[in-house]
Amino acid sequence: MPHADASLVPTTITTKSQFWDHVHSQLGYLLDGQRHWITNLANASSLIYHSLLAFPAHFGSGDRTVNWCGFYLHSSLFPDPKFIGSGESNQRYVSRNEDKLLLGPFCGKPACQFIDLGTGKTPGVCADAFIHKQTVVVRDVHSYPGHIACDGETNSEIVCPLVYKGSNGSIVVGVLDLDCLAPSGFDEDDQVGLERITRLIAQMCEW
Repeated sequence: MPHADASLVPTTITTKSQFWDHVHSQLGYLLDGQRHWITNLANASSLIYHSLLAFPAHFGSGDRTVNWCGFYLHSSLFPDPKFIGSGESNQRYVSRNEDKLLLGPFCGKPACQFIDLGTGKTPGVCADAFIHKQTVVVRDVHSYPGHIACDGETNSEIVCPLVYKGSNGSIVVGVLDLDCLAPSGFDEDDQVGLERITRLIAQMCEW
C-alpha cells in the first residue's frame, strides 16, 4: 500500500472514537521499523492532519477545519548550531541549554519558531501542557492567558504532552499541538484519542 493511502478515512467511520482508533492503527504501521524522532514526527503530523481533512463527519473542509497540526520539542533534543563565517556574534539561535520548546515537524501555515518556558512569563497553551505534563483543551483561545496567536484565524486548540517512559522514569520531550478554526473544536473524544496517539509516538521513538 502506498504510504499516502494511510491518511484515507473509510466512509464507515462516523464517530470520533472510531476515527482516532483508525488513525492510531495507521500510525502504528507507518512508524513500524523506524525509531528516529524527526522522521516519525513528520509522518505523524502529516497523517493526523490529512486524516482530519478527510473526516467530514466532524472536521474536513470549511469552518471546522483543523488548520495546524504539529510538534514542539524541548531544545535539549537539538544540537547547538555551528555558524561559519563572519558576523557570528550577531546571530541569534536557541541553545540546547535554554529552557524552550522549538518548532518541530508540522502541517499547516508557518508557526512560531520557539516557545519560552522560563519563569516569570505567562506560559501559553503549549508551555502549560509541557510544564504540567497533561493535556490542555482550549475551547476559546482568545480568552486563554498567554495564548500565542501564530494564526489569527484559530479559535480553539488542544495540546498533548509527549511523555517518554524509560528505565529512569518519565520525561516530557515535547508536545503535540492542534489548532481548529471553529470554537470548541475539540472535546473529550479528541483528548482520549490524541493521548493514546502521543503515548504510541513517545514509545516508538529514540529521544
